[in-house]
Amino acid sequence: MINCIAIDDEPLALEVIESHLSKIPFVNLVAKVRNPLQAIEIINNNDIHFILLDIQMPELTGIEFLKILQKKPMVIFTTAYPNYAVESYDLDAIDYLVKPIPFDRMLKAILKVKAKTSSATLVVSTTNPVAPDFIFVKTEYKTIKIFLNDILHIESLKDYVVFHLENEKISSLLSLSYVEEQLPKEQFMRIHRSFIVAINKIKEIERNTILVGNSRISIGENYRNEFKKIIENNKM
Repeated sequence: MINCIAIDDEPLALEVIESHLSKIPFVNLVAKVRNPLQAIEIINNNDIHFILLDIQMPELTGIEFLKILQKKPMVIFTTAYPNYAVESYDLDAIDYLVKPIPFDRMLKAILKVKAKTSSATLVVSTTNPVAPDFIFVKTEYKTIKIFLNDILHIESLKDYVVFHLENEKISSLLSLSYVEEQLPKEQFMRIHRSFIVAINKIKEIERNTILVGNSRISIGENYRNEFKKIIENNKM
């Protein structure tokens, strides 16, 4: 069962969403709210896998809401305005649904969520109960064990992420935001909307780019201040 919350200032839109979700047996609608601020406590206190989130709302837009949310489930944007599509994908949205939302289109989006929730499992090592040292990642045909110390960086490519290791690459149907939530923050850092890097694998920093392995990666503008703090804390 995957849990969700619906956020929309229009009562009719919430009714349509609830009706659609009631036909999908593996989805549990935990709550539906009209004010996004009411949703923060629900998200923080429950195991929410994804949000059905309207964009154009009076108190706070869906995009503004997502940017301030600390605990970030996966997101399916719902809106009557198709011009927001590009920005929504910049925020790592699973899908973008234009109202009125047909049932088959919503089902397709939720199947993406279902695939991603079952694609990776973080396993805590029994030798170190505090910090996990490996993950199991589901690829197309098998599940692969990846030691965290082997990861150089992780890249988002449309619906997939690619784990760049020392000697190979492994792809999985996941969102970068989901992966970011699972990894230990003292070892990994998101430096761009499309990249997470292993902090101890950074070879050099030149202006707003870093060298990890043989790859040069730009540090996104929204991530530079936090990146500088991490580096300053580890400087000699």
